[in-house]
Amino acid sequence: MGGDPSLLRKINQAAVLRALRAAGRGCSLTDLAATTGLSRPTVEGVLEGLARTGLVAEAEGAAAEGARRGRPARRYRFRAEAGRLLGVEVGSRRVTAVLADLAGRRQGEATRAVETEAPAAERLERLAHTARTLLGDLGVTVSALRAVGVGTPGIIGQDGSVALCAALPGWTGLPLGERLRELFRVPVLVENDANAAVLGERWVGAAAGADDVVMVLAGLSPGAGSLIGGRLHRGHGGAAGEIGALHLLGRQATPERLLSTAGTPVDPLDERAVTRVLAAARAGDPRAEDAVARFVERLTHDVAALVLALDPELVVVGGWAAGLERVVEPLHRELERYCLRAPRVVASALGGGAVATGAVRLALDHLEAELFTVTETG
Repeated sequence: MGGDPSLLRKINQAAVLRALRAAGRGCSLTDLAATTGLSRPTVEGVLEGLARTGLVAEAEGAAAEGARRGRPARRYRFRAEAGRLLGVEVGSRRVTAVLADLAGRRQGEATRAVETEAPAAERLERLAHTARTLLGDLGVTVSALRAVGVGTPGIIGQDGSVALCAALPGWTGLPLGERLRELFRVPVLVENDANAAVLGERWVGAAAGADDVVMVLAGLSPGAGSLIGGRLHRGHGGAAGEIGALHLLGRQATPERLLSTAGTPVDPLDERAVTRVLAAARAGDPRAEDAVARFVERLTHDVAALVLALDPELVVVGGWAAGLERVVEPLHRELERYCLRAPRVVASALGGGAVATGAVRLALDHLEAELFTVTETG
């Protein structure tokens, strides 16, 4: 039928590789031909090429079902161990790195503390040290990495640079993606932390199966990530979901006063302080109860703005402070009062691990695009 034979090979290769990866276990030539619609000789040729890349191997000890006599049919599998993916969360108080195989299965995790006032150079060094430690502990070399995903506070440009960040000293203007590409020598995908979190929750968390989702990192300076039709909504300049700025309208208490129980301002970045107030309210402390009521009122104000604009199916409430699940029900009640159609509201299933998990998903999305997207060149 004519056409570009190299393009056809790429299409066939992507089809076979996708089928193998989806199967999870060994597939015979017959299985693959039936799944892809390709002929057996074509599938066999594709498998030989994929084997040379290291992405496919013959499955051991698994004969094809239905093989009654003679030599069992050979089976093939996707080699998820052929490389690694790294997901990194850069936070105000910690850096977390998660290592996964090429199927997205978690291999290990490392977390290191960092001071909130640490300069950018120190925070980057802590990130590098955390990643090196994790790789070393698992016996993995940097050369095994295929992609790195990063979740960080701030407004992130398309090139992975930080356009604006009030949470981390020296972060505004930092070419974060470029720095990390120099460090790891692989593609690096940088995303706002709330955006990464909503990807993590939809992948393996509370938002699994939902296409229209708002994920709120509900600290004193909250942020939100949104999925519309299953796709991440970043906005024109990457600033979508920056609901922490709504108090600047002047109609509510500043974040520092929101959970104050003794007239002393609370550090908006201190999730431990938030945890203490939530725990005190649970124990019946009236001042803490009043503070939590203010917190829920502010959260309702922030989340209602997104709910009215986006009409999501689901709102997921997460963050790093323990006890945030207690605000789910009062938040839902308040949203029912103010929104034309209140969405379901649930607590995060991933908790403080949502951002790092979403960072792995970013790396996995890049890998899948690399393996399965076929474009004509020339």
